[in-house]
Amino acid sequence: MSTSSSPLSCPAPVPAPSRVAPFGPLRVRGGGADRLRRMLRRQRRAAAAGLALAGAALATTGLSSADGGAGPPDDPPGAGRAPVRLVSAPVRIADPETVRLLRPGDRVDVIAVGDAGDDTRVVARGARVAKVPPASTGAGALVVLSVERPTATALLGAGTSGRLAVAVSDAN
Repeated sequence: MSTSSSPLSCPAPVPAPSRVAPFGPLRVRGGGADRLRRMLRRQRRAAAAGLALAGAALATTGLSSADGGAGPPDDPPGAGRAPVRLVSAPVRIADPETVRLLRPGDRVDVIAVGDAGDDTRVVARGARVAKVPPASTGAGALVVLSVERPTATALLGAGTSGRLAVAVSDAN
């Protein structure tokens, strides 16, 4: 047998307990979590202050009914906005070859022709062509015009009572 010590042999003697030297508590600086926490706390305060100012501004602008109460508004929604002046009106023109010449942006006059051919009248002047859909198999061809509401109503009525034709007034 060898005389060397094995790992299972008795350990080396342990030194006797001693006192730890007195010192003040350690304060570790530079911890990222504390810095992040402080920054978020400041941002929450700024956001709360901003919301408080916005609330005060809304309260003082008079966003209430005419009698000073907080009741429903006096006008219906959208009453303060200007009405939409132009609408898109699909119109079926009797001559599909004429419609084939049109391009979006062209200005046209729309003429209503009675069934007998003797009753003609101009329904719309200077209407802007908004879209020229592909030709279909039906009679005539469709064109979408951008016109004011009263003109769109007149176009609808004229289209049901007779044939419509167009004359290019200002091609772009």
